Amino acid sequence: MKEQLITGSTNTMVDAEKGGVRVTAGQQKYEEQSPGVCGSILIFLSILVCVILFPLAPFFVIKVVQQYEKAVIFRLGCITKGGAAGPGLFTYLPCTDEIHVVDMRTISFDVPPQEILTKDSVTITVDAVVYFRIQDAVSSVCNVDNVKLATKLLAQTTLRNMLGTKSLAEILADREEISQSMQQILDEATDPWGVLVERVEVKDVRLPQNLQRAMAAEAEAHRDAKAKVIAAEGELNASKALKEAADVITDSPAALQLRYLQTLSTIAAERNSTILFPMPIDMMKAFADR
Repeated sequence: MKEQLITGSTNTMVDAEKGGVRVTAGQQKYEEQSPGVCGSILIFLSILVCVILFPLAPFFVIKVVQQYEKAVIFRLGCITKGGAAGPGLFTYLPCTDEIHVVDMRTISFDVPPQEILTKDSVTITVDAVVYFRIQDAVSSVCNVDNVKLATKLLAQTTLRNMLGTKSLAEILADREEISQSMQQILDEATDPWGVLVERVEVKDVRLPQNLQRAMAAEAEAHRDAKAKVIAAEGELNASKALKEAADVITDSPAALQLRYLQTLSTIAAERNSTILFPMPIDMMKAFADR
């Protein structure tokens, strides 16, 4: 018995030498193996039984799979010629064939929350969601026992390994880049299984309560410091403006009297019961001279 494995390139599709079969990257195409003498006898007997029971045989030898499904047929333990069958109608031998129906639709699953120690020794809890689909039904049946469980476990370990090499700041700032890198790693790892990882998203990053309080206190202190700097800059600008105004009033004594009158007008407009009259400084100087 002979088995030949045909693989394709990474981004292009190539024609196999036998049968003109087109195979994409990561897919595997198995040639039909010779059943041998005993196998041929069993197949002949199975066909003979179907012929004898012809009125009832169509109910047992015809099977239907949906548009989004494909059927992998094993005849005496070997994959039949042509690989996966479907969608639609196909025939099989009920006595010698075993059928595995594979769902080709996109499947999503949640990666359970993972406690991860980051590069800067911070413990965080991260969860994600993964979207994938089976692009090669034969590989998903022949190369892995449970393709869904295997992909889920691989996603968990990949998430832990990737985030363990990054700091907390990088995880919070580069979530999109982390998702793309994780998708690429998963797609390459699951390629021999006939799986295409379409999308990976990091859902939530949970921090410990004490770390949240520390970060909130740090942010509040930063805002307070920034507010004090802004207030100090405002005081500096105001003092410069007052100095310039004082220089102008010093050059023109009449301007000070006008400022007194303007202040009295402002106080009177507020309808206060008590009005304070500022005493001119020149009068104080006259008393000081005596």
